[in-house]
Amino acid sequence: MAYTLVIHGGAGNITPAIMSKELEQQYNEALSTALDAGQKVLKGSGTAMDAIIAAIVELENNPLFNAGKGAVFTKKGLNEMDAAVMDGKDLAAGAVAGVRNIKNPITLAREIMLHSGHVFLSGNGAAEFALNRGIEFAPDEYFHNKLRYDQWVEIRDSDYYQLDHKEDNLKGVSPNPDHKFGTVGAVAMDEYGNLAAGTSTGGMTNKRFGRIGDSPVIGSGTYANNNTCAISCTGHGEFFLRAVVAYDVSCLMEYKGLSLQEACNTVIKEKLVKMGGEGGLIAVDAKGNYDMCFNSAGMYRGMRNGEGKSEIAYYG
Repeated sequence: MAYTLVIHGGAGNITPAIMSKELEQQYNEALSTALDAGQKVLKGSGTAMDAIIAAIVELENNPLFNAGKGAVFTKKGLNEMDAAVMDGKDLAAGAVAGVRNIKNPITLAREIMLHSGHVFLSGNGAAEFALNRGIEFAPDEYFHNKLRYDQWVEIRDSDYYQLDHKEDNLKGVSPNPDHKFGTVGAVAMDEYGNLAAGTSTGGMTNKRFGRIGDSPVIGSGTYANNNTCAISCTGHGEFFLRAVVAYDVSCLMEYKGLSLQEACNTVIKEKLVKMGGEGGLIAVDAKGNYDMCFNSAGMYRGMRNGEGKSEIAYYG
């Protein structure tokens, strides 16, 4: 049975120096659990969309990642989350931005795609829609992670924000090379040859003004088209937005005839680097080829396919 599932848990300065054996084991278990959930759907002749939702829900439920339960704190000490899904079969998409207390934002994104008549909802309106559709909410305490909270407390009185919960030396970002982007995502090809992509994030620590990154923006952080590929991105969102990264990979395949790997390398390792953008993406095409491409030191990533291939990796 032909299928491919690829997941990520963020990219950045992920090196053996910052990872203990114990932490490696925790990430290994977390990524394996997500892969198990997605693969179970695909093995049971389920759809690519159901598979990526199943995988991302597991990642959202794990506080290791900056999504769902592990979402970082905003300037006001709140958790605001973004997510998106896209179905390659008919280009249907659903996205949500700036929501609070939604246990699994990725399930809300799918609900928006299926039942709202719209693509993108935000804030209070999205919460009202979630309530009407019976989406599960969780109290503030559910999202309260001491590590994330302490990291926010360190910079909350400054004008700095942090990429995920580590610091960076970009403009307006507190200076420390030990940063990573903990956004999560999944892409899949099912046995019917259909593609799907999904991405979920808690954004940036100490972010202000209701800032929204690339993750929920169709074409920037998330994209799927059966004619080309399915993409989920992780990185410094402002650059991914400006470069329209996910759609750019698809375009290079559609209009220039590039292979999946060639297109990913062109965008991530050439175009983004020239702009000063850091991060990566996961991708799968309609033949089941996949790529896990990044220009940072590492990216938490994993894949499984119908040929019995399995992989989990962190470093470059």
